[in-house]
Amino acid sequence: MSKKVFTTGQVAKICHVAPRTVSKWFDTGKLRGYRIPGSQDRRIPREQLIRFMKENHMPLGSLEEECWHKILVVGAEPLFIERLKELLPEDDDYKYEIAHSGFEAGNKVSSFHPDSIIIDHALGRAEALQIAQTVRRNESYKEALIIALASEDEPNPEGLNEYGYSESFKKPFDVALLAERIRTLVDEKRDNM
Repeated sequence: MSKKVFTTGQVAKICHVAPRTVSKWFDTGKLRGYRIPGSQDRRIPREQLIRFMKENHMPLGSLEEECWHKILVVGAEPLFIERLKELLPEDDDYKYEIAHSGFEAGNKVSSFHPDSIIIDHALGRAEALQIAQTVRRNESYKEALIIALASEDEPNPEGLNEYGYSESFKKPFDVALLAERIRTLVDEKRDNM
């Protein structure tokens, strides 16, 4: 995991400037952080650095990948995807990829490296379960959030966890509840960074 707090020297490397420039940003209040008690050393929290860089239109470089929460949506209807993007907008550091089949989902998982995968069982229950199991078996996705959008006639939505799902939502459900669940997990993950 990435660091939560940076020194002025580390910020200077990330921003491609001299450490004294970072100190000046800090001392003038442009870049927020804190001083180590009993020392002149400054520390800049990661979220403050990202905020500062975005405000000043600086490329985020290595921080960019970290600040996105990537969501792969598999087999879902366009209306659902549209509503999810309204609730978890790309402006708030969410990035989306869409897959329409198991094959496409496999390719997107390899290239996009999603943090959350939402699989709609409208795709077909067997194919949806296969996708979840395949992704979960991959060591890189042990911590990924895999969510089932179970059909109304799903006999045991809670039982889907044995196929690798983290959560399941039985249709019909409020998309806002799903979005809130993802947001909560993202916040927890960022707090642990």
